Amino acid sequence: MDKNNLFIYSFYRFKSVKNIKTVKSQLENFFNSRFIKGTVLIANEGINASLSGCEAELDDSVKYIKKNLKIRKLFIKRNHINFHPFNKLKVRVKKEIISLGQGSLNINKYTGKYISPADWDNIISQKNVKLIDTRNKYEIKIGKFKKSINPDTNNFREFTKKFQDLNISKSQKIAMYCTGGIRCEKASTFLYNNGYKNVYQLDGGIINYLSHKKKLKKDSSWKGECFVFDNRVSINKNLLKGKYFQCYGCRNPITKKDLESKNYKKGVFCPICYNVRTKKQIKRSTSRQQQIDQKNNKVISKM
Repeated sequence: MDKNNLFIYSFYRFKSVKNIKTVKSQLENFFNSRFIKGTVLIANEGINASLSGCEAELDDSVKYIKKNLKIRKLFIKRNHINFHPFNKLKVRVKKEIISLGQGSLNINKYTGKYISPADWDNIISQKNVKLIDTRNKYEIKIGKFKKSINPDTNNFREFTKKFQDLNISKSQKIAMYCTGGIRCEKASTFLYNNGYKNVYQLDGGIINYLSHKKKLKKDSSWKGECFVFDNRVSINKNLLKGKYFQCYGCRNPITKKDLESKNYKKGVFCPICYNVRTKKQIKRSTSRQQQIDQKNNKVISKM
């Protein structure tokens, strides 16, 4: 495998999917003969995927998915990488491809107005705009757009309640953003259904914005790094692996200094969660990490 030809493709599409168990089986069979890793989520409402591999196989995968699900257009965020940021390939059937817990939402009919990365800085600089970050608080901790509002969520399902707690007027102009765009799709539809008609969202999310700025070599209004849900943990403004690691006990991004702390134990706890994890959680995480270490040792011994 040529590391210079590795890419990560991320995409989603809200579209009615029938016979999802059959679709799952077909996708697993397709990927079985290819050196592709990542996650594919399928639900009745659509597909959400993030895959890594060589460009040719990823292109073939996209063609197969579009044909299989009868998708004509699919916006794909492509990033060059130098290692597989996923451990394996998983195809999973879910109730929602991104979980908001609000039941069926007509995403394709009621959603926010898309703002291109080229126009985003102008929109969020306007004084009458409330800028909302729809991501979780541990993601926001390491990077955000200046003056954005943090709803303080631990997961996306909390967004609806946390947003209501902000007491924002329904006539207010609202701009929202997330990592790749999918959370804003559901969040904006939820707001529309609850009387908010002046809602905007960053098209393609932070990753698309950073990609646009990188291509044009222009200054970015993004500050910090962007958390990603794979082994890169975070990416910087150049879309390269960032400086953060991850605690696999609490899932928080952590620094190199945290790794050197006496309150850090690989896969179990870190300085952030050391005093809050229960004995049961620590025992379970310790057992899981021991299994991972044993598996890795077996692989090394065979090399």
